[in-house]
Amino acid sequence: MSNAKDVTDITFEQEVLNSDKLTLVDFWASWCGPCRKLGPVLDEIAQEYEGRVNVFKLNTDDNMKTTKEYQISGLPSIVLFKDGKPKEILVGLMPKSSIVNNIEKYL
Repeated sequence: MSNAKDVTDITFEQEVLNSDKLTLVDFWASWCGPCRKLGPVLDEIAQEYEGRVNVFKLNTDDNMKTTKEYQISGLPSIVLFKDGKPKEILVGLMPKSSIVNNIEKYL
């Protein structure tokens, strides 16, 4: 079972923009190989930062409105939101340490 929760165009504002916690959103697609490799890493991060950071996954194929709004063109893309605003956009498969370093900047 995944520790990262799904978010959609419909729930994005409530779950991400209105959150009082640092929120990581993984923009991914089922056909994206690097996205599948990143999934378990994000699950670990979600577990390790439980209660301090919200971790969500947004399927770009099913949620085009939000994908276009944040101009996501490369997958996987991770966007860190704080106070309803995107603070960091990380594109491509990267090591867990890089993601964690970016999270720590905002905690």
